[in-house]
Amino acid sequence: MPRALALVWHAAKGWTVAWLILLTVQGALPVATVYLTRDLVNRLVNAPLADLPATLTLVMLLAVLLLLSQTLGGLTDWVRAAQSEWVKDHLTDLIHAQAAALDLSFYDSPAYADMLHRARVDAINRPVALIENLGALLQNSLTLIAMAGVLLPFGLWMPLALIVSTIPALAVALYFTVRQHQFRVRTTADQRRTLYYDWLLTARDAATELRLFNLHHHFRSGYQTLRHKLRTEQLHLLRHQAFAELLAGGFALSITGAVMAWMTLQTLQARLPLGDLALLYQAFILGQNLTRTLLENASKIYSNSLFLQNLFEFLTLQPLITEPATPAPLTLQRELRFENVRFRYPDSERDALDQFDLTLRAGQITALVGTNGAGKSTVVKLLCRFYDPTEGRIVLDGVDLRQLPVESWQSAITVLFQEHVRYQETASLNIAFGDLRAAADPEKIRHAAHAAGADSVIERLPKGYDHVLGKWFGGAELSVGEWQRLALARAFLRQAPFIALDEPTSAMDSWAETDWMSRFRALVAGRAALIITHRFTTAMQADVIHVMDEGRIIESGSHTQLLTLGGRYAQSWHEQMKQRT
Repeated sequence: MPRALALVWHAAKGWTVAWLILLTVQGALPVATVYLTRDLVNRLVNAPLADLPATLTLVMLLAVLLLLSQTLGGLTDWVRAAQSEWVKDHLTDLIHAQAAALDLSFYDSPAYADMLHRARVDAINRPVALIENLGALLQNSLTLIAMAGVLLPFGLWMPLALIVSTIPALAVALYFTVRQHQFRVRTTADQRRTLYYDWLLTARDAATELRLFNLHHHFRSGYQTLRHKLRTEQLHLLRHQAFAELLAGGFALSITGAVMAWMTLQTLQARLPLGDLALLYQAFILGQNLTRTLLENASKIYSNSLFLQNLFEFLTLQPLITEPATPAPLTLQRELRFENVRFRYPDSERDALDQFDLTLRAGQITALVGTNGAGKSTVVKLLCRFYDPTEGRIVLDGVDLRQLPVESWQSAITVLFQEHVRYQETASLNIAFGDLRAAADPEKIRHAAHAAGADSVIERLPKGYDHVLGKWFGGAELSVGEWQRLALARAFLRQAPFIALDEPTSAMDSWAETDWMSRFRALVAGRAALIITHRFTTAMQADVIHVMDEGRIIESGSHTQLLTLGGRYAQSWHEQMKQRT
């Protein structure tokens, strides 16, 4: 709770101060109203016309208090709404920053996905809700203390009866708060899967296959099955909660009936003036309502605290890829070597790389070929230092990458990822995201587009480089190959000494591939280039080709040398040539 309060204070100091002042004033108003009501009733009973101006003054004061209460209530709602917006934006920014800071290995973990889901969906509004509950607790506590002071002259037993009548309600609220939290934590994976099914049934990305293979019924059935399970458990829990609250309410009602009987008896025996009876009745009923509200707020505070524990657990996660204590300078960058590298993804049962050795040199084009799952894309992820090797090391000009500043090293690499992002932005920005410093230089962007063969695609758009791409915001949709050319241009924009292209020609037709490859060597002149490909017509342009299998390099050489060797590469080459003819 202290961390949640500190978070709210940091996000909205001024609004929080204003909110506290308004709550304090509102907490005092009901007490003043009760006393004014007592004085007015006694005056009306004893001398209704003796001092009419004083009576009218009391009526006017009551009206002013009611108007003030309404005005302050509306003002508090406005202040609380403003405070809520500031806090939610601040918290969202913290979640975004944490998600960006954590390594890719976290995204490989279902437990992390559950934690992130609870942080984004379940906990995003909890600090604001906690503050609202605490505010109500503060305001009602002030009023309740004053009401206890009103009841105390009539006997110590009355405030005690007030408290005792609500103890069962507190026990019920806390018990079912824990049960609800346990239910949400236990069913997080199912809740995420319902969101996944909902996305599949409504997203454009899945629309074609769902229609062609008639999968709508399958996923609708899966969604409804999970929702039935979640709904049944939730309603079962709510049914037990309602029954327990009914019993607690009956207990409170019995005590209230006893107190009311005592008040009635005292009045009939002329021991209580009517004004005091009105005061006592109002104070006890209001006090009981306040106590019940306090207990509800305490229950909500407890519930929000449980969810905030999940949020703060997420925010305290530490990345595994860390900055070195004494970073080495990023120097010449002429050669990078994988030395006896072994790597296994988190929670995987097999090594993605095993005793892997590879050298990338400036001015040389290196190609990696091999079957799916051989570990080719893993090489790029380790090269970018999204992961660190389980064993072995990767060295740059003799310096272990783990000794270099992460951001500095990553700025020395440019990559076309196999699963590149389709940014729903303009064509110009899609390229500029490769190096935002070049965003203000249209000539550099056009040059990168030409290098990737994307210029012809962009020039056909109605607004050219200023045309929005993708359907999310009403832009132009591109083909798979056209999106790939945009991503390739993005990679070319960054003039980094190391360039890695994962399946750069996979979506190109043979004419586009030939045109692009004819210019590729000039584009990467002086840089260390790594191409990962299934197409041997692309790989044959490299200076050296490495054939991978089960995380190791099993053959190396130029295209001619590997054909002469007659091994795996030569066999695959002949198979591809047969297919092309």
